[in-house]
Amino acid sequence: MKREIVGIGLLSLLSGSAHAQSSVTLYGAIDAGILYQSSAAASFSPTAPNTGKIVRYKDAGMHSSIWGMQGSEDLGGGYRANFRLQGVFDSGSGKFGLSDTTGVGAAFNQIATVGISGPFGAVTIGRQFAPIINAMSTTDAREGHYFGSILTAWISISAVSGWSGTNTNVPIGALYDSNAIVYRSPKFAGMTLALEYAPGGVAGQFQGGTRESAVLQYAYGGLNLSAGYYNGHDTNLAPGVAPTGLDNNRLLYLGALYRFNGFTVSGSFSSGKNPSNTGQTDLQLYSAGFGYRFFPAFQVTSGFYYMKDMNDSANHSALYVIGADYSLSKQTQLYGQVGEVINRGRMNQMIAYGQIVAPGVSTTAAMVGIRHSF
Repeated sequence: MKREIVGIGLLSLLSGSAHAQSSVTLYGAIDAGILYQSSAAASFSPTAPNTGKIVRYKDAGMHSSIWGMQGSEDLGGGYRANFRLQGVFDSGSGKFGLSDTTGVGAAFNQIATVGISGPFGAVTIGRQFAPIINAMSTTDAREGHYFGSILTAWISISAVSGWSGTNTNVPIGALYDSNAIVYRSPKFAGMTLALEYAPGGVAGQFQGGTRESAVLQYAYGGLNLSAGYYNGHDTNLAPGVAPTGLDNNRLLYLGALYRFNGFTVSGSFSSGKNPSNTGQTDLQLYSAGFGYRFFPAFQVTSGFYYMKDMNDSANHSALYVIGADYSLSKQTQLYGQVGEVINRGRMNQMIAYGQIVAPGVSTTAAMVGIRHSF
């Protein structure tokens, strides 16, 4: 259960002043289970050897384990000042999640923002989720789970494009962006717009390290539509390489989801490229999903994620996954899921986030776990 703490004493400690209309909420979730996978590898290298079967404790089977706090102050006239701090941790080891810097963790590696909201919408500044990730997860029947979903398929595009998995600075798209400025519009006729710009802060290079994105979403009844564009400069550079403003990261996404009478269907198309060298990276991803909620506490979801290399037809991959989750309460869920990925050529599309598969072979994985929110 989220615990809301309202009081002059605590707010004085947090902000140096007390406001009658201010509040701070502490919250979090722990998600953990047991994973079996029929192949594994030590790295995302397309030539990494198959190290064999693995059974392990696995954090984040549905979504990441998190903890955080958020607060707001009523400024009057419909305006509010807001802040949010949120970080990932591994429930197996207690370690913080990774930052943009290779091998370095951060307490608030997902969100560290401050901003203003009001009739105009909302502006947030700081480290935060890239808006395109929300566009993807809301048009995926698997809801962007950490096991077999649009999230793991997109991360696999970045792995194929040269991501080592040791930081959050991926070569195609972005899960989080540091130093970002994001505007989110109010809803108008079912539509919302999100715009992002993140300055790179590189001396002498206005575009050095910059990122920009735009997301348009439509929601009415059970229908959700998303269109997203993300562009980045100097992302995932090799160690020691100075930023030059090179445009090397572009992701386009179109997705749709529809819910009716307990059924959910979804579909999407993604294109990931290195605009400066499409001969190096030019990948396409297609997804389809289906789910059914048998009763309020129990649902089954499935997904199909097909990825192909536009530069080499020998490189292609297909992931099939099905999962079920049961809510013991509003805060606690049990889940089980199984998936198979058929990788060909140099492909190494993963099934479970954080567990690398051997490239070029078929791999099966299964996981059971529990998620508790507080």
